[in-house]
Parts: sequence; C-alpha cells; structure tokens
Amino acid sequence: MPESPILEAARRVTLVEGSAFAISTRSGDMHANSPEGLYFRDTRFLSHLMLGVNGHAPEALAVHGEDPFSATFVLRDQASMVGSGSPPPDAHVVVQRERHVGRGMRDDLVLRNYGEEPAFSHVELEVDADFAPVFDARDLRVDPARAAAVTFRADHARMAFQFRRGAHSREVWIDFSVAPRFDGRIASWEVIVPARGEWSLCIQVTPVIDGEPIEPRYRCGQPVDLATPRARLEEWRRRLPAVSVGHDTFQALIEQSAVDLAALRIVDPEYPERAVLAAGAPWFMHLSARDALLTSWMTMMFDPDLALGTLQTLARFQGREVNLLTEEEPGRILAQTRFGETAGLSLAGGRVSYAAADSTPLFVMVLGELARWGTRRFDVDGLLPAADKALRWIDEFGDRDNDGYVEYQRATDRGALHQGWKDTPSAIRFANGEIARGPIALCEVQAYTYGALVARAHCATEAGDGALAERLRKQGLALKEAFNADFWLPERGYFAMALDGDKRPVDGLASNMGHCLWTGIVDVDKAPAVARALLGPELFGGWGVRTLAQSVHGYNPVSAHLGGVWPHDSAIAAAGLMRYGFVEEAHTLVAGMLAAAAHFGNRMPELHAGFSRSEMSFPVAYPASCSPRAWAAAAPLLLLRTLLRFEPDIRNARLHLAPAVPDWIGTVRVAHVPLLDGHVTIEVDGRDLRILECPESLEIVVEPRRATVEREGGAAAPVEHPPV
Repeated sequence: MPESPILEAARRVTLVEGSAFAISTRSGDMHANSPEGLYFRDTRFLSHLMLGVNGHAPEALAVHGEDPFSATFVLRDQASMVGSGSPPPDAHVVVQRERHVGRGMRDDLVLRNYGEEPAFSHVELEVDADFAPVFDARDLRVDPARAAAVTFRADHARMAFQFRRGAHSREVWIDFSVAPRFDGRIASWEVIVPARGEWSLCIQVTPVIDGEPIEPRYRCGQPVDLATPRARLEEWRRRLPAVSVGHDTFQALIEQSAVDLAALRIVDPEYPERAVLAAGAPWFMHLSARDALLTSWMTMMFDPDLALGTLQTLARFQGREVNLLTEEEPGRILAQTRFGETAGLSLAGGRVSYAAADSTPLFVMVLGELARWGTRRFDVDGLLPAADKALRWIDEFGDRDNDGYVEYQRATDRGALHQGWKDTPSAIRFANGEIARGPIALCEVQAYTYGALVARAHCATEAGDGALAERLRKQGLALKEAFNADFWLPERGYFAMALDGDKRPVDGLASNMGHCLWTGIVDVDKAPAVARALLGPELFGGWGVRTLAQSVHGYNPVSAHLGGVWPHDSAIAAAGLMRYGFVEEAHTLVAGMLAAAAHFGNRMPELHAGFSRSEMSFPVAYPASCSPRAWAAAAPLLLLRTLLRFEPDIRNARLHLAPAVPDWIGTVRVAHVPLLDGHVTIEVDGRDLRILECPESLEIVVEPRRATVEREGGAAAPVEHPPV
C-alpha cells in the first residue's frame, strides 16, 4: 500500500486540496513565526491555531490520513503530567482532532473520557491570521506592518480577521458549533465530559476574498463522506489502469504516484471539467506550464485527459499582445499563473507570467502526442490553431536573431533570469565556471522545438495537408542538422547545454542532453557518446543523473541545478536512452532511481543531493523540497511506459509494444489502458508479452517505434546503434 498522503517534513503535516493547503505540527497545531498555517490561493488565512486542554498542549500520540486532504490527529490530555515528570499510563481523556481541507478548513474536535467518573476539561483555542503571501510565510519574512494592519472582531460563535489594501481585502471567519467565551483571540469552553462519554466541537474556517465568502468544501453539520473532493478523488482512481509489478519498490511507487497526482489536481472554476496539475505541494499549488506539460506526457498512459485539460487551459491564456512586464507575446504559452491579492475566483484572474522559453514548443509536442493516443479527437483537433500560433511565436519571437534557434533574455530586470527548467541564476555555466550571458539558446529547448515540428507535421499528415507536413518536416530536419553541428562538442563527446549570447557553446557537462535523446533530435552516430556521458561517473552517481557534472567548476551536490538529482530529469533521460536502443543503460538508470526511492519511503522526492554511492551509502535529502512534486510523482509512470516501450499511433490503429523489462523487475501486468474505444490489458515477463485484452481493430506491432529520424519523404529511417 502507498504511504499515507499526509506529507511530513521536519515533523510537519501537510494536507492539500486544490489551491488550499494546511501545514501543521503532528498535533494539528499551527505556530506563528513558522511556515505553518492554512493557505488558500497563495495567501495564509490562518497563521496561528493552538489547542490547549486544562492549561497544557495535549500530547500528540498519532496522526493518520487516507487521502491527501484529511487527517486524524490523536492526542491526550497532559494535565495529569504536572508534578509527575511523565504521563501515567492510565491518562483517561483522549482528544481526537479530525481535519478536512478544501476551499477552507473544517476541524472536528472530540474529547473522549475513558474514566469511570465525569472529567472537567477547560478547552482553549488560540487563533491568529496575518494574510501573508505564500512565499513570505514560507521564508519567514512576513512584513510586520501587514500583521499590524489586521483587524479582529468576535461575537457569539464567530471570530473574524480582516486585512485590506487599497480596493482589495482578505478576511477569514472561524465559526464554532458551540458558542465559546472570548478573551481577545482566545476562544474557550468549560465542559464536563461524562464518564465513558464524549464532548464535541466543530470549527469551520471560511476564506473571504474581496468581500465574497468562499464556501468551504467541508461544512459543519454536513456529512463529510458526501464532500466533493472525496467523490472526485474516488472517481478518478476508478478510471486509472490497474498496475501490478513484481518489484516491491516499483509497485509502491506507482501506487504512491496515483495518490500524489490526485492531490495535485486543480480545477478552473469556469471550466470544472478540465483538470490540470499543480506543480507541487505545498508551495507550488499553481499552474506551471512546463511542469504540467511534462507531467501530462509522463502520465499519458494512465490519464490522457490530464494532458487535454492542460492544453485547453493553456490555450485559453495563450499570448495575444506584447507586454514587457509579463513577457506576454502573441502565440506564447504562459510560464505560470498563480493567485494573489489581485486574483479573481478563477485561473483567469491570477497573476500570469509568460517568461518561459520551453512551454511553447512543449505545448505543441504534447498536443502531437495526445493525437497519437486518439483521445477525444474533436477536442484535440480543436487545439491545432493554438499549436499553429505557438509555432508562429517560435519563428517570430522565440528566434530573436533568425539563426533558427529559440533564445531567451528577460525583458526587464524584474523578469526571470533563466527561462528553462534549470532556473537557478548560476545554473547555465561553462566548464570553467563562467556564467553564460544571454540571449541563451538551451539545448533542450531546441530539442522540444524539433519535437514540436515533428508533432505538428504528424497531425498535418493525418489531416491530409501534405504541403504543411512537408514544410514542417523540412524545417525540423534543418533544425536537427544545425543543432548537431553547432551544439556538438566533438572533443568532449557530448552536447553543449546552451549557446550563449555570442553563440559560444556552453560546455558545462549537464543532464540537459538527456531531453535531447528523448525528443529524437540527436544524430544516431552521436547517441552512443551521449549515453556514455549520461551514465559516466561525472553525471551518474548511482542514484540518478546529476543536473551538473562533478568536473564542472561550481558543482555542488546540495544545489538544485548545480549537482542535485531530479527524478523527472532522470526518467526523461531513461526514456531517451531506450528510444535510441540503449536498453541496458536505461535499465541501469531505472535501477538507480528505484534504489534511491526506497530510501524516501517509496515516494519519488522532488530532488535529492547528487552525492555518489561511493561517497554516501544512501541518498541525501534536499532541504525544503516539495513532496509531492507533480513531475516527480509522474516519473515512475514514465519509467513503466519506457520499460514496456508502449507507443500508440491510434489514428493509424497501431500500438508499438516491445517490452524490455529486466528480470529483476519481475512480472508486470497493466490492465484496462483505454485505447480505440476499448481497453488494452497486457502481462509481461522480461520480453515475453501476453495480450489479455485488446480492441479488435488495434494492430499490435511487437517492435519498438523507431527514433524520429525523418527522411524528406516522411518515412522513418531504421536506427541501429553501435555498443556504448
């Protein structure tokens, strides 16, 4: 069974539902002057929530949760500890705190008396709110003036806090099912709990944005089991293909992936049928295009509707005009949108940044991949105009100097310095440590652009538009030829991670070229050297591929982009290795990733330190990483698809299925993958494939889909690889 979806770090517990999340201690308390609290739409609505019973904080005994948005905290009254130095074994008042998060929060507090006589209990709840922006709260830099500007009132059974800035306001209501006595920001109750009886209290927390109350998903007086999040979660889980794997860690990872991805699904209220994935919990519960697009690709075999919802949402916000502040440009796909003090009640009202060089070609790549899966053809075809706008952005805005490459340089000093996934200011560097200066053309962005051209050409061919398909194919071939000439470092045996503003190859050895293998832009004769570099000791430490090689000046194993290991990055590299026929190398990388995950409770971390297995016998956690992060949660699903070599081409009624599962994985069974108005169920032992269920009209091709090496006529050339 997967680990509980409750997320713990430094003895903290995080619950997530949509754009709401709550961080607390293992007792359920939230402390001021810490990152704890209740957050909604990037604002902390509760900053302090402390429970006291008989003058003491109850002792935490256990915390448990079965879904991402609820938990039960079990505590006991410590009053009997006074003067004894330790609690007696027969302390008889137990406190149960049930928490549900969703568009607010509900806490159900139950005191149970297991003694033989009535028990007096003085219950206190101390509450405060600072309405801090999410990252100010996370980094403990809340403006004291903001907290001082919060107003407070209490009457009958409600506490209310309010913060106003200009025309915008934030407010939170804390309603109690039993009216308390108020003493400032402390609510209290004096109760007698009957022998063998209980006393209960329901606490409902309601955010109010610009005077508009947000109705919580969980409300006092209504059954919890009927709440929308649980029903939606169960419905989504029922639709997922069933997977069983003979490798215990791999099996647990896949189960955990389903739980974590469910926790990260968010919905635009204006289009509730469109689910997209937030980047990560707790700090990135917003739509990041790069994260969502890569995660959608990695999860395609399990839920292609995530890709469709992501594409439809991103198309809705596609750039229309030139705006230097947000870096919006016609046809450009956003980088991220998040909520803030100017946000409305939907994604459309959030703050939008377009400062990404990769999200636009990735949009077209994912659309082409979704077309290959044959999902909701009418909806997919309806997105082709957005894909064409994206390709025009690549030609007119992305390629700043008409050299055929997509470059980036921020428009103002407030913009993102780097616009690829490695966005640490010093991440793009030469081997000698020199920091690259822009405009910068990242190698993986050119690879995504090549993939976008191939994908759109594929869609054009299917639509019978031969002229468009041929034009895009030639453009892709020209890009591929130039890329393999300009980015290749023959004396080093690997690709430059970028070209700088002077068109110098940035020669720091990095993981970026794994993405180039994945898209098929790498020439066949160069692929063996790339495989050697990815699996060599400079990049591969035994747990995964480092973002930056040990040999590069400035390498730091405990740095996100200067030596850390990201599971999604390694999973994409494994897919690239398999695409070019490097089966054993892909197996080695998969084995290292699974071994690392076993040390993280069978959950893929966002990233971990880049120490090699010879330095450390265990992978070292990276501080303050998200858990879960969407693309890390999706990485095991991509690994499974990679080992199965599961590549559909549904509009041609074909499925390439050529498993290359190592013996140590054991038997793999995948049931009810939706394809061609039916389902595919398979069982695999190594390369022994059994088809247990398949639509009659679907042709199974038991050989890998060839790497994309397009000839002008459109046929894929055979790919044969010398040994690495």
